Amino acid sequence: MNSKSAKAILVVSFGTSFEHSRKASIDAIETKIRKSFPDYAIYRAWTSRHIIQKLKQRDGIHVDTVPEALRRMASDGIRHVFVQPTHIINGIENEAMTAEILSEKDAFDSVRFGKPLLTGTEDLDAAVQLLADSFLPVEPDRMVVFMGHGTTHYANFVYDALNCRFLDMGYEQFLIGTVEGYPDIDTVLRRLKKKQPARITLAPFMIVAGDHAVNDMAGAEEGSWRNLLEKAGYEVDIVLKGLGEYPEIQDMFADHIRSALKSTR
Repeated sequence: MNSKSAKAILVVSFGTSFEHSRKASIDAIETKIRKSFPDYAIYRAWTSRHIIQKLKQRDGIHVDTVPEALRRMASDGIRHVFVQPTHIINGIENEAMTAEILSEKDAFDSVRFGKPLLTGTEDLDAAVQLLADSFLPVEPDRMVVFMGHGTTHYANFVYDALNCRFLDMGYEQFLIGTVEGYPDIDTVLRRLKKKQPARITLAPFMIVAGDHAVNDMAGAEEGSWRNLLEKAGYEVDIVLKGLGEYPEIQDMFADHIRSALKSTR
């Protein structure tokens, strides 16, 4: 057995049923990791069993769950596993995934983990700078609003920490809200009222521009962020681009792996 087949990186994502978004984000992240670490075999697992089942029934495409991926790796002779999540924060999904993998760790000689996208202050600053560079210049009468997922987990504080970093770094026309956490859309609307912009650019702060982005953010439903913002009197432009589509975000995941591998040697 060669060294490549004995060690592997398992890339764990939530998943998406949107083919274009998957190719542009999850596939692109995995491709970046594969090119960055040619001595490692690369495996994929998704944590959303609902999406896995939907993809299998609709498209005949199989994606491994985390346990399935671990069994496949063990069967292939992998002895050393490095896990890199594409989760944005260390929230419920990431903790559940970690616990699931640790319960199977005895099947391997070593199991190590990379960090989610936004783990330290440097990560926050890098993400803020990337978004500012991508959307600037912004007209004086416009705000750029990002929709994050949000969670009941305490790690949700990261989203408002990003808002603080936008302000501290001088990007006062940028704002982040969440679907399932704080700040929510009502908080976003209150903050926008104080700024009094005429126009809004609305974009997802999620790895993939999937169901939340297409429906909850930009959809035709009455409660979508687009409709709520338009009813509040704003002219709304939509950017359907997931974070995973940005090469700089792909680089951040690769850097997380690189740093963790160095620190555990």
